[in-house]
Amino acid sequence: MITGELKNRIDSLWDDFAAGGIVNPLTVIEQITYLMFIHDLDEADNKGSMEAMMLGISHESIFKDKVEVEGRTVDGKQLKWSVFQDFPAEKMFDVVKNEVFPFIINLHSDRESAYSKYMSDAIFMIPTPLLLSKVVEKLSDLFRMMKETKLDKEDVRGDVYEYLLSKLNTAGRNGQFRTPRHIIKMMVELMQPKPDEIICDPACGTSGFLIAASEYLMEDEERKREVLFDKENKEHYLNHMFHGYDMDRTMLRIGAMNMMAHGIDNPCIEYKDSLSDQNEDKNKYSLVLANPPFKGSLDYDIVSPDLLKISKTKKTELLFVTLFLRMLKIGGRCACIVPDGVLFGSSKAHKSIRKEIVENNRLEAVISMPSGVFKPYAGVSTAILIFTKTEAGGTDHVWFYDMQNDGLSLDDKRSPIEENDIPDIIRRFHNLDGEMERKRTEQSFMVPKEDIVENDYDLSINKYKEVEYVPVEYPSTQEILTNLREIEMEIATAMDELTVMLGED
Repeated sequence: MITGELKNRIDSLWDDFAAGGIVNPLTVIEQITYLMFIHDLDEADNKGSMEAMMLGISHESIFKDKVEVEGRTVDGKQLKWSVFQDFPAEKMFDVVKNEVFPFIINLHSDRESAYSKYMSDAIFMIPTPLLLSKVVEKLSDLFRMMKETKLDKEDVRGDVYEYLLSKLNTAGRNGQFRTPRHIIKMMVELMQPKPDEIICDPACGTSGFLIAASEYLMEDEERKREVLFDKENKEHYLNHMFHGYDMDRTMLRIGAMNMMAHGIDNPCIEYKDSLSDQNEDKNKYSLVLANPPFKGSLDYDIVSPDLLKISKTKKTELLFVTLFLRMLKIGGRCACIVPDGVLFGSSKAHKSIRKEIVENNRLEAVISMPSGVFKPYAGVSTAILIFTKTEAGGTDHVWFYDMQNDGLSLDDKRSPIEENDIPDIIRRFHNLDGEMERKRTEQSFMVPKEDIVENDYDLSINKYKEVEYVPVEYPSTQEILTNLREIEMEIATAMDELTVMLGED
């Protein structure tokens, strides 16, 4: 989560760009992102070297003693952020502009990677040594502050991008705001991705879900060894595990850089309209993690016809849920965020997609989230759906959880608080046998499929949650009237005493 201190430092950077003649917000965002990526390449290379040493495996640094840059041989060490940040302004500008930037643009020029596609049109636009020196110094201070406050353990680059994007007039209309980091992490921990997964987010933005899945595999020593010490698993992890689509080239560029800075050499990050015929993916992925666009509707003629077969609608949120089913392999799993309307909407399209999940696949969980989760950018109530594609049914009981708190206040400030249901959600979901005996008055409970069918496949938690009313006994009318008369008498006596006191004066 971005802090007030981070905002102040980013605002200061923004002012420096404006003073240096760069006032286009997208240009500022891209230039800051490039520089953050250059810094993270240095950090990732150092981390890779240390991990390789600890695990006893080989590591080839990208910053070799001799590196080819546009037909010239240069010292790879001076391309590292930790080295050139100490150069005088003129030398730093020359090295970054003529060596570092061409180096990162061509980092994957030998293969058809997502990084190559979206860095090919990247341009270094910082005009003067003075501006570059100021920006590098302030970013170095920013990274130092993040380490001291442990913010470097989070996906701060995405948070910074979100904050910068909030300065754009069109940001709110385009819906380009990220899913909160802790919600992404919760969804990944609920799904527990394995080293052989093929994971997709068809509305990937800055690749937050894909990065969280990669971090899940790397944060546990046993899982990390399972990936890095198995030749096939490692090759799969680096080149074939992660897939993401978006229709914003800026997002795709940042997503590709984000993945590479997190150690994923060749993610499949593509420019694609997921809901159109352009997306031909069927029965391909073992895990879908997504928070697709909620608002807006599409014309039928631009939507893939096989999506309309299941749910004939123009609503993007329904079309995306249908898409997830199509993209998954048999046995593939999905955790996705949907607006509450998907759960209880009464249209034929709403009912048909819910029926498809419940009757022909296996719906496992509906986690209702409070409306403040996406503040300050949106106040919509949402839920997480978790289901498995079977095409043969399998829904027996569905687990419902009523999330009240996510560890942050539910107002626009989103300040940290002690109340947090997320650890409890993860714990209960991974022990569903223990949920069978819970009453519907509790925070979580199981609902048999028969009840859901009887309620027209309504998946809103309030349809099944029972409220426990505690009987309250009130005094009789006669007793209340007697009490009122006694109070009146006390007031009259007090008024008489006050009148006597005032008369004596």
